[in-house]
Parts: sequence; structure tokens; C-alpha cells
Amino acid sequence: MNTWDLPHTLGALRRDERFSEARLGQRSIKDELRANLIARLRTGENLFPGVHGYEDTVIPQIVNAVLSRHNFILLGLRGQAKTKLIRMLTTLLDPAAPYVAGSEIRDNPYAPVSRYAKNLLEDHGEETPIAWLTAEQRYVEKLATPDVTVADMIGDIDPIKAARQGINLADELTVHYGLLPRANRSIFAINELPDLAGRIQVSLFNIMQEGDVQIKGYPVRLPLDVLLVFTANPEDYTARGKIITPLKDRIGSEIRTHYPLTVEHGVAITMQEAWSKRSDAGAVCLPPFMTQVVEQIAFVAREDRRVDKRSGVSQRMAITTLENVISNAERRALVNGESTVVPRVSDVYAALPAITGKIELEYEGELKGGDAVAREIIRNAIGRVFKGCLEEANLSACVKWFDRGGTVKIEETMDSAALLGQLQQVEGLLEKVRHLGLGANEPDALRASAGEFILEGLHALRRISRDEEVGFRGESRGDAKTDSRPVSFDDELSDIDPSELRRKRDKRKYN
Repeated sequence: MNTWDLPHTLGALRRDERFSEARLGQRSIKDELRANLIARLRTGENLFPGVHGYEDTVIPQIVNAVLSRHNFILLGLRGQAKTKLIRMLTTLLDPAAPYVAGSEIRDNPYAPVSRYAKNLLEDHGEETPIAWLTAEQRYVEKLATPDVTVADMIGDIDPIKAARQGINLADELTVHYGLLPRANRSIFAINELPDLAGRIQVSLFNIMQEGDVQIKGYPVRLPLDVLLVFTANPEDYTARGKIITPLKDRIGSEIRTHYPLTVEHGVAITMQEAWSKRSDAGAVCLPPFMTQVVEQIAFVAREDRRVDKRSGVSQRMAITTLENVISNAERRALVNGESTVVPRVSDVYAALPAITGKIELEYEGELKGGDAVAREIIRNAIGRVFKGCLEEANLSACVKWFDRGGTVKIEETMDSAALLGQLQQVEGLLEKVRHLGLGANEPDALRASAGEFILEGLHALRRISRDEEVGFRGESRGDAKTDSRPVSFDDELSDIDPSELRRKRDKRKYN
């Protein structure tokens, strides 16, 4: 909607059928959201494009809350798209909304709230100047912190303003409005609500329910038109604060978010958010099995009992891990003068800094160490993807080749031709890349990446071994040929003090 096509006085606004008093006079922002949502539902339009995995869970509950004209809260662990969802609510607002020009709290010309707007309308009547707000300007967001004050949120008395205008301090015109009044006729979002001090939460529910506040002892009537949306981590209620009961009682809907329920949803989110479309260091070719490995790392970490479930494993971990994987592949391609960038499994291990900083460990994990736990999570993720992709592949010839004494030494910085030359020694290995959707005519870099993934998969399932000096070799344990289990939790604790290990096993047995 072009601004020059909009009326700029109250009289012109009344005459414009699009913004008549009958249509906008008493319509609140919740009515506006509801009307636009109904129109979008009737056309079958995607309400939250780019949000994956919530189609049957979270989104229907948000729709119900908007249709019910509720203030609502999104509860969930970090990295569950809570802020992304509430920011997208602006797509349900009108493209432009009129307000009394100069008003700090964006008064509706047909239903003014502030003394300034009421006085201006009395003085100018039909010639009252009108300004316009875009949908994006009608969204206000505040991160809750313990140092937030009532003055920040609601407002404070401004004695300088009172002195300049020669008015009494009790006059409403002396108020310097805070964030919430300035969000009048807008969506007001507060992230991490439990971090907000109790007295500030009291001021919120007072204005939500009664529409008035007291500023420095002076009662001010502020029937604001606001949709309040909150986010919180449910595990933070006791760690950093809590939501006071009267405020919870005034929040219409409590909606729980969650991590992706399927790897496919996770991959869709990661590919959408990660910076993977690069070309300045070479054309990036990302094999599907590599994206699955990166996503499985997050799924395995969320299930690992050494990782703190209360903290969660953010979806950002998969995003930053994929970006680091691609960057390490870029570095190798630049060093070797290759024009195609193809990530390998070794690049995932090089991306440990993107993993260790995003997981909080329990006691057992601290004993093992962050790097060691992350490496085992990667191995288990590779094992899962390997079993899913090559479950029907017969790799016994490859395993026997290693059992007969064959070894393959792979360096992270090897160029594609050198790596392929190493892999060609392994009997029947490169024939199996077809199970990963690759043909014989694929580029060397892609076949080399697939071959290394197969070896890593055999290692993850304990079919072959690997050490830093020799590389991949035959498994020395007697049960290696029949043991196809991924690494277990007890395997992970094998180097912990035996008495401590026995205590933990007994605890698991009887619990």
C-alpha cells in the first residue's frame, strides 16, 4: 500500500471506505489479527512459511489462540523457533494502520487513549494530522533481564517536561512512556519471561486486566490495545526465576514447542538456515548422507544420557556444525587447488568447536570430557545413517580385506584423487557407493567422500578399527565380525574408575 495513496487528515480518513470509522473505530489488534487469519485460512495460505515440523502440533495451537483473541506464551527449550514464530505474527496485521500524528503511543484516531491525542483532536477536528504505521513497525520485542524497571516497561514522571510546559506533575502530559505504552496497537513480545522481576510482572497483568497503572504514586488510566506474547524456557522457572501466578492466570494459552520430530524436518530446517550457498572458494556439492549425519548428531545428543536434558540441544548446533563442515571442506579445496567443494566425514570431526560449545554435560559426560563425548556422538550419528543407507549392502569383502591385514591411512587434507587412490585398494568398497545414490561417473570428490563415509560407518559399527598412526585396519577383537552394535553408554565409560562404573551400573539396574 503506497503512502501517497493514504489519507493524511482525520476528515479524509473518515471519507475513505477502507479506513472508515465503522471498520476501524472499535476494532482492536486482536480483532484485526483474527479477521486476517480467518481470511488466510479460507484461502489455504501457508501461515508460517519456513517453519518446519510444527504443522500438526504448535501451529494449530497458535491459530486457536489468535482466533480466541488470547495473549499467549510459547514454552520450550532453546533453539525451538519461538522468537521466529512470534515475529511472523506481523504477517497477520494490516499493511498500514493510521494513528494521530505526533502521538507517542500511536493513538487510534477514532479511539484516542492519551491526553495529547485527545487535546489535538479537540483543537483541530477534521484537520487533525494522520500518520501511518507499517506492519513491521507494529511489533515491539523486549528481552527480559533482572535489571528491567517499571519505568522501562510502563513509564516515569518527567519533571523537566512538566517544568517546560508549566503543568502539574500529576498531569498525564508529564509522563514519559515506557515500552509497553509505546507498543499500543501493536504486538508486544517479551522473551525469557521468568527473568523479569516479580514487581514488573505485576505491572504487566495490571495493565492487561484493569488498563491502568500507578506511576510514582499518580494513577494513570491506560486502556492499551496490545497483543502480549511471551516466550520462556520451562526449565528456567526454578533456575533463574518464575512466572508469578496472577500473570499466568491472565495468559490465555500456554503453547509447548519442541525439537524436530523427524530427521527430515531437522534437515529441512538446517538447510534453510545454514549458510551453505557459497561459490567464492569453489562450487559446493553437499552429499545427502552428509546432511543426514550432521542432523543425526543433534538427535543423538538429545538422547544421550551424558547430555543435560534440561538445557536441551539447540537446532542451532546442526546449523553451525554444517557451516563449519562446509568451511573445512573449502579450506581443503583451496589448499589443493580443487574447484569443487565436497564435505567428508573427516570434516565433521573438524567441526567439533561448533558442537562442544552447544551441549551441557551431566556428571558422566564431565568425567569423559566434552571432546570425547562429542566424538562418540558423531560416531553414533554416522552409525545410524550408515545403517539406514547401507543396511542391504554386503560389505563382507571390505571387512575381510582389512582382516587380512589391509590398512587405509586417510589424511584430512588429502586431495580427492589421492583419497580415491587409497580407497580403490579396498576390495569392493567403491562398488557400494551406489547404495548412496551415486553412479560410476560421479566426480572423484563425491565418490571419495562416499567411500570415506562407508569406512567410517564400518568403524562406527565396530566392523573395522581406526587409530591415528595406522588409520583404518582390521578389528582386533574376537567378536568384531559379528558385533554390529553402535557404541553403547557402557562402552563410553570403559576408562572411568571401575568402582565408579560399578556404582553407576547398579544404579541403572535398580532404577
